[in-house]
Amino acid sequence: MNMGDADAAMDGQVDWLIAPDAFKGTLSAREVALALARGARDGGGEIEICPVADGGEGTLEILLRALGGRRVQTRVHDPMGRPLAASFGWVQGQSRAIVSSADASGLALVAAGERDAELASTLGTGELIAEAVAAGAPEVVVALGGSASTDGGAGAIEGIESRGGLGGARLTVLADVSTPFERAAEVFAPQKGADAAAVERLSRRLQEQAAGLPRDPRGVAMTGAAGGLAGGLWAMYGARLVPGAPWVLDTIGFDDRLRRARAVITGEGRLDSQTLAGKAVAEVARRCAAAGTPLHAVVGSCALSAAETAQLSFASVRVATDMEQLEAAGRALVGELSRR
Repeated sequence: MNMGDADAAMDGQVDWLIAPDAFKGTLSAREVALALARGARDGGGEIEICPVADGGEGTLEILLRALGGRRVQTRVHDPMGRPLAASFGWVQGQSRAIVSSADASGLALVAAGERDAELASTLGTGELIAEAVAAGAPEVVVALGGSASTDGGAGAIEGIESRGGLGGARLTVLADVSTPFERAAEVFAPQKGADAAAVERLSRRLQEQAAGLPRDPRGVAMTGAAGGLAGGLWAMYGARLVPGAPWVLDTIGFDDRLRRARAVITGEGRLDSQTLAGKAVAEVARRCAAAGTPLHAVVGSCALSAAETAQLSFASVRVATDMEQLEAAGRALVGELSRR
C-alpha cells in the first residue's frame, strides 16, 4: 500500500485514490485521508492519498506538501485585531507566495462567544500579503475561505497599504464560492455570528464600499468569497479571480492520479448546497464522472436531498464524524467492494 501524499508520484495503477477535503473546523484533509487509509488497508490493494482543497481551510498545507514549499513566519493581526503569529508559503523557489486567509482572518481563530461579523476584519490577511511582497514575491496566490469577517476586504486593503503596498506584484485569488460581492452578507454572515439585523447592516455597508472602490465588484462572480475579500482585492488591485477547486486540483496533479485509480474516495464535513456551488468535493465528482471512475463519499453529515446528491454521481455515501468512524468507513467500503 502506498501512503504517500499527492507529491509522492506513483507508477502503475492503484486500487484506491483517497482524496477528501477537510472536515471544516474538526479535521484537516490530510487527517481525514490518513484515517480512511488506515481503515482501507485491511481490504488490501494499492492506496494513494491525495488530500484536496478549494481555496478554503487547509489549502496552504496541501499546496506546500504537493509543491515542496516552505512556510515563513511573521506577525499580523487576527480577525479581532489581536497580535497573531501566522505564516505565508513559498513555492517554486521564491517565484510565488501563497497566503491563506484562514490563517490570519479565519473563523477558527475566534471563539464561538467572541464572534462578531461586523467587527471582524481581514487586516491580517492584507498584512500577510504585504509581507510576502516585501520579501520579494512577484505573485501572491491568496486562498480564500473560512473567514470570520464580512468587511468587503477593507481590512486587507488597510493591511496592504500600511505595510508598503503591492508594488508591481500580481494577485491571484482562489475563491471557493461563486457568490457576488453584494450577496456576501446574506449568504455567509449568519454562520459568522450575524443575526438578521446585522446581516442587513452588513449588506448596506458592502453596497457603500462597492460604490467607493476603483471598480464596482457587484454582480461579478466570486467577488463575495470570504465576506467580500475577493471583491475588495479585485476592485482595488486588479486581482485575478479563479475558482479555487480546479486550480488546486490542477496544481497538485489530481488528473494524473485519477487516471491510475480504479476507484476514488472523497469527503468533507458537510454535504450541502455550498458543496454544489464550487467546493472541492464537487470538482472531484465532476472529474471522476468525466473519467468514468467510481466515486465514493465519506462525510460528516449530508443536508442535500436525494436529487441534489444524485448530481454528484456518488457510487455510495457513508457518514463518519470522528477518526474512529472514518477508519471504520474506509474498512467497510474497501472490504465490501473487494468481496463483489
